[in-house]
Amino acid sequence: MPVQYYIFLSIALFCIGVMGVLMRRNAIIIFMCIELMLNAVNLLMVAFSKMWADAGRVDAGSAQLFVFFIMVVAAAEVAVGLAIITMVYRNTHSVDINILNRLKN
Repeated sequence: MPVQYYIFLSIALFCIGVMGVLMRRNAIIIFMCIELMLNAVNLLMVAFSKMWADAGRVDAGSAQLFVFFIMVVAAAEVAVGLAIITMVYRNTHSVDINILNRLKN
């Protein structure tokens, strides 16, 4: 499969994630859309790495190493983000982000 298909898929996934963040009001859906955008960037980095033949060099794929670190950071983000969403739900009994304006008072 040509690398361009992976690039177009990555762009489509990122655009879906951006539209989800901008249009939805549910905190869990927004959180999943952010994760979708991170995975789209990971796919794009691996596609560019394959396109530029990065895996065959002596440093053995620096883009794949960055993808690994992004996935570690995303796993930590999931743990912290879900804990925050759980605490907001316990206090407000909703995951609607418009209700979070009440927390300012």
